[in-house]
Amino acid sequence: MYHKPTTLTEFILEEERRFEKASGSLTLILTHIENVGKIIAAHIKRTGLVDILGKTGKSNIQQEEVQKLDEFSNTLFVDTLLKTQEVYVVASEELDKPVFSPAKKGKYVVFLDPLDGSSNIDVNINTGTIFSIYHKKESLTYRGEEQVAAGYILYGSSVMFVYSCGFGVNGFTLDPGMGSFLLSHPRIKIPEKGNIYSINEGYANLFTEKVSRYIASLKTGKKPYKLRYVGTLVADMHRTLLKGGVYLYPEDVKNKEGKLRLMFEVNPFSFIVKQAGGMAVSLSKNPLTYTARSLHERVPIVIGSPHEVKYYNSL
Repeated sequence: MYHKPTTLTEFILEEERRFEKASGSLTLILTHIENVGKIIAAHIKRTGLVDILGKTGKSNIQQEEVQKLDEFSNTLFVDTLLKTQEVYVVASEELDKPVFSPAKKGKYVVFLDPLDGSSNIDVNINTGTIFSIYHKKESLTYRGEEQVAAGYILYGSSVMFVYSCGFGVNGFTLDPGMGSFLLSHPRIKIPEKGNIYSINEGYANLFTEKVSRYIASLKTGKKPYKLRYVGTLVADMHRTLLKGGVYLYPEDVKNKEGKLRLMFEVNPFSFIVKQAGGMAVSLSKNPLTYTARSLHERVPIVIGSPHEVKYYNSL
């Protein structure tokens, strides 16, 4: 018997009905993020054929080299979201300051990492987009638990859109023939325990004593864990979400506050993983309870299956 697949647009509209006072604003924002994701995915597949690949010669606020597709993705997201007049301000990992709506309209604030892992494009490794959405308020000093929605788009062998509005996590895969994201991973639940750990062990000599003991214990048990590390946060977290285990970007002797951004990376993934039944800790606390002190604040993170995160916290 034929079952009509559920499109992302249909699913978002159905979720909107959960809210009595919904105006359609959030639905419109998510739909525009979906559409921009399709455009970026198309450009990524053509990077070997057009002059959009490579470096711009500029650096972002993090002093990281900006790739051409970074700049393109950032501009496209910012312009598209502000034109909806539903977004009051867009804050991007690529920009040192947030961009406000010229009309000063909109009820929402969107935080974006437009193209995570962009340095991997020229070697044909997965990249992604990370987003989180909040209600507008007077300042941009939010706590992660205030997120209205969060999600990511994974540009890989297939293109996936994974998001949560606080009612679980659902994943959609782009059907190139239809041009639509179709529900492929309903009600995602992270396994209670996994057998994979993900960390950049190139920094092993900088790890704290606690992190070193934790990693050593994962590798020396009766069933040693497998190391898997792509170097694109979206890809590593997507694998962790589906297969379980733990992802770590901890503090070290050189980077005492870690390297990942609270507002652009840690908060959205902590929200998603919590909705999927997982856990996240930053300096032994739930990062969703932190109030951001600055737009580009960095924090350490250990996130994934409850078993692995609880064990780390117990050390």
